[in-house]
Amino acid sequence: MGVLGTVLTQSGPPGALAVVTAIGVGMLTTAVLVANNLRDIPTDAAVGKRTLAVRMGDRDTRRLYAALVLLPFVLSVGAGLRSWPMLVALLALPFAVLPIRDVLGGAEGAKLIRVLAQTGVLLLGWSLLTAIGLATGRFV
Repeated sequence: MGVLGTVLTQSGPPGALAVVTAIGVGMLTTAVLVANNLRDIPTDAAVGKRTLAVRMGDRDTRRLYAALVLLPFVLSVGAGLRSWPMLVALLALPFAVLPIRDVLGGAEGAKLIRVLAQTGVLLLGWSLLTAIGLATGRFV
């Protein structure tokens, strides 16, 4: 909502590319939170916290994380069909490999702290590259 609100105030009603970008940023931001909650499942469950990760369980939370990381790239491909410079965001895809591999491989504890950092870097990279694609698309 923050992205779309900014678009609305700066340039008028959001178009399809703005919506796709907002969803992608939201998914990657949520992936950071999911990785943190994944790390906390054992302690949260022990004290009775009913977070989404505790309710979903370890396996499904790991799958959710992978989906949240990969779907923004699917959105980038879809946006690239409308404006080819949006495909530049795919250059961030290699940064998704390690954290997804770690999470799906069962990483716990300190390894999930590394996943948090890697996901933050991925979020930054995808966002910057998407911004470049949006800016460049105006001139193509």
